[in-house]
Amino acid sequence: MKYIFLIFFINLLPQYAGKSLRRRDSYSKTFDDIKNEIAGYTDIAKAIIDLAVYGKAQNRSYERLAVFADTIGPRVSGSKNLDTAIKYMFSALKEDGLENVHLEPVKVPHWERGEEFAMMLEPRNHSIAVLGLGSSVATPPEGITAEVIVVSSFDELHRRAQEAKGKIVVYNEPFISYGETVQYRSQGAVEAAKVGAVASLIRSIASFSLHSPHTGWQNYQPDVPQIPTACISVEDAEMMSRMSSRGVKIIVHLKMGARTYPDSPSFNTVAEIVGSKYPEQIVLVSGHLDSWDVGQGVMDDGGGAFISWEALSLIKDLGLRPKRTLRLVLWTAEEQGGIGAEQYYQLHKDNISNFDIVMESDEGTFRPSGLGFTGNAKARDIVKEIMTLLQPINVTAVYDNADGTDIDYWMRDGVPGASLRDDLSKYFWFHHSQGDTMTVQDPNQMNLCAAVWTVVSYVIADMEEMLPR
Repeated sequence: MKYIFLIFFINLLPQYAGKSLRRRDSYSKTFDDIKNEIAGYTDIAKAIIDLAVYGKAQNRSYERLAVFADTIGPRVSGSKNLDTAIKYMFSALKEDGLENVHLEPVKVPHWERGEEFAMMLEPRNHSIAVLGLGSSVATPPEGITAEVIVVSSFDELHRRAQEAKGKIVVYNEPFISYGETVQYRSQGAVEAAKVGAVASLIRSIASFSLHSPHTGWQNYQPDVPQIPTACISVEDAEMMSRMSSRGVKIIVHLKMGARTYPDSPSFNTVAEIVGSKYPEQIVLVSGHLDSWDVGQGVMDDGGGAFISWEALSLIKDLGLRPKRTLRLVLWTAEEQGGIGAEQYYQLHKDNISNFDIVMESDEGTFRPSGLGFTGNAKARDIVKEIMTLLQPINVTAVYDNADGTDIDYWMRDGVPGASLRDDLSKYFWFHHSQGDTMTVQDPNQMNLCAAVWTVVSYVIADMEEMLPR
């Protein structure tokens, strides 16, 4: 009997030669076949580029974003502004003629900074520019008046632990990179509280400053006292560091009225172009709709959200319908640690095998240079080939590793991921500050970003086979 089965199996092999029995283990086409397939999208890619960069859709994502930002303003988690923004986008996506426009409920943190004030009292009176950090507790109603200790690192704080008790710790850490330096914002209050400090003030995580504090989320630990914490400008941190190095006694009065409320209802906002052949398979493009409560939340991440919307608009305008469903997700509460994205992942992870690629733009929409990509070598080679379609605008590079808080959940489980790479030279000048406004945006650069985002997402959604894993 076993020989009969063996003969039967051998007879089957020719019809499966070169074909994938399991999509994740192999890929049915040769790479030459794939290159030829991708080359077939040259005219469509050119049409997308022409429409986005030179045609009727030129500047559309910029103009849509300007109306949105000027009308609604900043959109911090749990705020009325964020609620208004979600309702605005729900209506706008439906009016744009997109399909399956809907909202998916999420519970999000609700923190408000309240009144804030910081004043140096000694050695002279000086008003300190301050922005409380997300989830910070308030000071007592009368505020905190205490001597300052200035440190440049956690190591220095620990060496001088005895000096820090009862004082306000000022961190004057040098900016190395956002990823490395942001630990002072996220952990500064905890480390200061461990040595008995009464508050912490963190030099803003910024590569350049015009006396502008930059806010962001910070994290307490359950077994450590919660002390008020805020960011201050680079200039004030460096000034206090110079004073301290001369042996000058510094006294600061800090008052913060921050409050944390119960979690609030919010929504991820979703729209689609439904696939023509494999509608259950998903190519996801995204940005986050929430922002901090300063500036207009344009760079972080209005631009990413609006070029993701633009990708669907451009495809619809050209009368295209890819084989797979192209899904737009505008995340909520990214700034608090990807709360909306985590709940979306929990809701949809049972269908993870149907997610072809997850794409997020959350590092500005300045002049693009290419894509960051996370995936296996075969998938990377395919994406590199797709990027050659963008030679007309000279955006062809593929970099190691996609970045994006909201897509990390999927990438950890093996779903390929992509993020927009662009010129970040000025990004941290404005990040999480009052400077994040429409003034930092350039419509021509947004057009290029939209073209990149659209070409990549459309071609992946329309190719005959999903990216290999």
